[in-house]
Amino acid sequence: MGTLLFLETFMKYDAFSKCHPLVNFLFFVGAIGMSVVIQHPAYLLAGAVTGGIYYLLLNGKKGWKIIAGLLPMFVILTVINPLFNTLGETRLFDLFGRPYTLEALLYGAALASMFVIMMLWFGCYNKVLTSDKFTSLFGNVIPSVSLLLVMVFRMVPNFIRKTRQIIGARKSVGKGAGEAATRREKLSDGMTVVGALTGWALEGSIVTGDSMRARGYGAAKRSSFMIYRMTLTDWTLLAVIAVLFALTVTAAGFGQMTAVFVPDVELAPASWGLAAYTCYLLIPTVLHIKENVQWHISRSKI
Repeated sequence: MGTLLFLETFMKYDAFSKCHPLVNFLFFVGAIGMSVVIQHPAYLLAGAVTGGIYYLLLNGKKGWKIIAGLLPMFVILTVINPLFNTLGETRLFDLFGRPYTLEALLYGAALASMFVIMMLWFGCYNKVLTSDKFTSLFGNVIPSVSLLLVMVFRMVPNFIRKTRQIIGARKSVGKGAGEAATRREKLSDGMTVVGALTGWALEGSIVTGDSMRARGYGAAKRSSFMIYRMTLTDWTLLAVIAVLFALTVTAAGFGQMTAVFVPDVELAPASWGLAAYTCYLLIPTVLHIKENVQWHISRSKI
């Protein structure tokens, strides 16, 4: 019980979330941007491990459920790719009269890994860079676009929460599709829920836009709910992020991230670029662990 309480407390304090929004934003731009272009297995493994660790540190037990939900999607995306991409020299078997090759399977695994890594870092982004931080960062520069982006980023979690509410409400009045319902009844129930969600989303966006316009949003320079100022730690982190990002890009320029899967697998040997990339992605995790360890040490001395 004491160990579980320690772990739950350990999850709550995130030093990276306390940094200036500019530091958070630039880090995630680099992390997500590189995750969608790098196909080298060593770099993909580094991205998945670091992204998964930080996601679990931010979300605790709930994070395991999300990661477990991503695994079936990884498998599906991996095994589907050879059905469309028949290139490759190592034929495993024939399916529907088309060759199912090992190289295409590995390429599918790389694409699926990129998707999983991107989802992990987007999940961390939504947890760290909250709507008030994003609006504070871009509200005076691009007010309309910043408001639109905030609404878009909030859409997925809001949709999930609202879906549960609608399904629960329909079941409470006896209109939800039960376990014994036919496929047609389940489909009809699902379409009803989607229709309710669509109406709710459209109405909510109109109400939000009218509300912000009535409050004078974008008419003049806005003040922020929180005042964010760059500290020495923030400037230091920016410098570290810039240096590690530059080293990673330089390594890519030297061909250290080259990965070809079809028709034959050709991978560049991992070198110092992998170390720079891993260190870049470990920045928030290291800060998180460092602050929590210091906090517990200070608490033990009281």
